[in-house]
Amino acid sequence: MTTRVATTIVRSVTRQTIPRLLSTATRTSPGLVGAEQAVATWWIMSAPVFGARNASTMTLAEKEQKEQKEEAVGGGGGATAAAAGGLKGKEVASYWGVPPSRLTKEDGSEWKWNCFRPWETYEADLSIDLKKHHVPKTFLDKFAYWTVKSLRLPTDIFFQRRYGCRAMMLETVAAVPGMVGGMLLHCKSLRRFEPSGGWIKALLEEAENERMHLMTFMEVAKPKWYERALVFAVQGIFFNAYFVAYLASPKLAHRITGYLEEEAIHSYTEFLKELDAGNIENVKAPAIAIDYWRLPANSTLRDVVMVVRADEAHHRDVNHFASDIHYQGLELKDSPAPIGYH
Repeated sequence: MTTRVATTIVRSVTRQTIPRLLSTATRTSPGLVGAEQAVATWWIMSAPVFGARNASTMTLAEKEQKEQKEEAVGGGGGATAAAAGGLKGKEVASYWGVPPSRLTKEDGSEWKWNCFRPWETYEADLSIDLKKHHVPKTFLDKFAYWTVKSLRLPTDIFFQRRYGCRAMMLETVAAVPGMVGGMLLHCKSLRRFEPSGGWIKALLEEAENERMHLMTFMEVAKPKWYERALVFAVQGIFFNAYFVAYLASPKLAHRITGYLEEEAIHSYTEFLKELDAGNIENVKAPAIAIDYWRLPANSTLRDVVMVVRADEAHHRDVNHFASDIHYQGLELKDSPAPIGYH
């Protein structure tokens, strides 16, 4: 009975009548005491936040009737929604009242990307030394180095000089180590009740950055069905192999990633040579790349490859540095993580 009373009150509430309803609920429903009265009061006070209709579960029929009314008033709600960002058809009527974000750029124009936010954008550091190389000396270093070199051979045979598709495939692999390392460090931190020194965030940041490389090159090179199938196979093998390697020896895993990034720098340098020679068309930079790296509006594919190569050089440094920490008998948490280094 008390539940029905509370529901009736909620459905009749408006922002202008909330104070009156609070007193009415207590006067007309003496059965609402203690916890029950607190629940009814919470439902009423939630109305300004969630909306009176969203305070209770909306049935499909009610939702359809509401949409039909909105379309009938003011020449249709579709035009208004389009002016508000074109997200009308994608909004979800939710009991939980989680509002969709409305973001704008510095110039006031609409922010159209959901995969990253304006505060996650940056300008790449192109001054980084691209020629740095860790000379393998120990057995593990040599094992890591030749493992990566052996992986390059089938890549060269399969893609040859199709550097757009090559970059796309490279990024599907390059985004794995950061995620695996960050995930395992996260679990380790939970087990040991200790901080990670910022390395969880640094490695996940690396994985996200590599994923954004992929999102960019997807706009340049459209993968064929067999290339998508190859991604499934390579990712499944590499993820599990790297997972086991990181559990067995984090210093080996980070060294492998460091050498992978060195190979990525080499691949993007060859990509630039092909662009400069005119063998690959230097098309306009994808819009997602212009916003993510804060590039000028007239940027080209060459500018994109330049900033991606710089990112890879920073990832090279971070992973060789992480491996060096382990070689010195320390743990990553003993040295502050280079968060935001790229």
